[in-house]
Amino acid sequence: MADGAEEETVQLGQADVRKVAFRGAGFSPQTSRYAGLVALALVIGLWQLAGGLSLVNPIFLPTPLSVLRAMIQLALSGALWQHLAYSVMRIGAGWLLGTVAGIVVGFAIGLSTLARGVGITFISALFPIPKIALLPLLILWLGIGEEPKIATIALGVFFSTAISVYSGVDAVPRNLIRMAQSFNVPFFSIVCRVIWPGALPSILAGFRITASIALLLVVSAEMIGAEYGIGAFVLQAGNLMQTDQLLAGVVILSLFGLAVGWLINRLEARLLHWR
Repeated sequence: MADGAEEETVQLGQADVRKVAFRGAGFSPQTSRYAGLVALALVIGLWQLAGGLSLVNPIFLPTPLSVLRAMIQLALSGALWQHLAYSVMRIGAGWLLGTVAGIVVGFAIGLSTLARGVGITFISALFPIPKIALLPLLILWLGIGEEPKIATIALGVFFSTAISVYSGVDAVPRNLIRMAQSFNVPFFSIVCRVIWPGALPSILAGFRITASIALLLVVSAEMIGAEYGIGAFVLQAGNLMQTDQLLAGVVILSLFGLAVGWLINRLEARLLHWR
């Protein structure tokens, strides 16, 4: 009996020290550097192959090489830079105006009871309205020119920015604010040193959304009433059935969106290095 009990104890001891795989890693997907590039190259290769074998009518879907040649011709002729300059100017001005106004209003809603009651009511009522539908009215108010297009972009950016800002302010842990207040830290210092850093991830996430909104609105506005701009160029190419130039404009918009996303990534890396 004694030998059996001793043997059982040893077995239990061995079971206790047996290694068990760690199961608490959570969901932490890693970014692959080459997977996206390989998938993109594969899609472009199949696209080119389908066009080269005449499986697809080039009028409806030109090959990637045709689109590339159209982009090179546009760049060499100078038309690309003219259209792109107008679009970048409209996006930059509208995004900046809408972002500044949205940050101010968003912080007011997040910090003031009166501003919250009034601001959320108006934002909830006006945010669902398609901003491009207001362009004819803005043309009547502001005249035919750059002002209505910039105002349309600014309106679209403003509402999304305000929502992301006051949501970020609400997400700041209140115990941090109470701790600062208990040490008699001034209100302005609390906003700058506690609330602003805490809300910054939400604000930068809002920047990604508003950059896409600005790009969509500038194309729509240029299609309705503009002589120059990527949207006007795409519309003209579509009306003339120049599908290679149409897709060239689409690729340019995609590259512009990727460039904006890269800039926001750099901004996040710089401002959120403490995370």
